Amino acid sequence: MSTDGGFAVGAQVGAQLVAALDAVAATLAAEAGRWAVIGGEPPLGATPAARFVAARMAATATDEHGLLTGLERARTAFPQYVEAIETAAKHYAGREASTLSVFSGPEAWGRSIAPAI
Repeated sequence: MSTDGGFAVGAQVGAQLVAALDAVAATLAAEAGRWAVIGGEPPLGATPAARFVAARMAATATDEHGLLTGLERARTAFPQYVEAIETAAKHYAGREASTLSVFSGPEAWGRSIAPAI
């Protein structure tokens, strides 16, 4: 993600992003037991149509594009997101220092850029 220096964020924004991701991850962990019921077939009845719809609902929740699959992917990816944000904050600090040295004025360059009169 940010390991190649593809993006940078300031320390304050990075901390806010990490806090938001931590809150979402905590919610996912707390609700995981409740969401597991979505993976099962709901009790819609004993008719062939009800059995078909119930099976389809369970399959849709757990297939590669399903809600439960997406939630699990998000839960396992959050540590990588946090690491990327922390790396991006380090990149920002380096870029900030580099930019300040360039734009801090002629005194930092050791020469004057004022035209000779």
